[in-house]
Amino acid sequence: MAPLSLFVIAFGLAFGVAAIQRGLSGLETLLMSGLVFAGVAQFAALELWGPEIPLIALIATTFAINARHLLMGAAIYPWLRYLPPAQRYTSLSVMSDANWAMAATDYQRGETNVGILVGGGIALWLAWMLGTALGVIFGSGISEPERFGLDVIMGCFMLAMLVGGKTQLSMLFPWSVAAVTALLALYFLPANSHVIVGALAGGIAGLFLPDTPKPKETSKPKEIA
Repeated sequence: MAPLSLFVIAFGLAFGVAAIQRGLSGLETLLMSGLVFAGVAQFAALELWGPEIPLIALIATTFAINARHLLMGAAIYPWLRYLPPAQRYTSLSVMSDANWAMAATDYQRGETNVGILVGGGIALWLAWMLGTALGVIFGSGISEPERFGLDVIMGCFMLAMLVGGKTQLSMLFPWSVAAVTALLALYFLPANSHVIVGALAGGIAGLFLPDTPKPKETSKPKEIA
């Protein structure tokens, strides 16, 4: 998680700089990062920021970008359902792509400790806040993360988590369906819809796989102290 946190700090720094340049105050920028905790959605919100904010467009854009969390939450629900509601929803409040991928991989291996989801989420949130604060303080720096390849680090991390999960050859089928469908949606459907479309297509394709032994679901996960 530590190497990924360095990327999150740099990405947060870029957001802090961009937010200040768009006219947000330092407090507003820190509040957005602390309460929203969704990097791509926050950058998208900045594109719509101005004297008159198109609220409907802002809501629609952020929902489209973050709609994948509906599927992410559903994927780990069998793992979290044994937790008391307060702990369950607190755990989900710090869920991001990175710690979800690590938690989902552990779940496939039969792990029952949700610490990776909560601990990883808190670590990434702190890194995001630190990066945002640095961007607010310095007001200049990384304005285009793409120039440094920072935009591909998360994709590489997710690919590593994918390879570290189930390794049966049959899993290539849903992976391929998801990838091809997402690419088609990227070019032919509205912006940011490719994530949810690819995930749904891959999930549907997975229904046609032969039954395999499932991870342990009868043992309750360890509750958060």
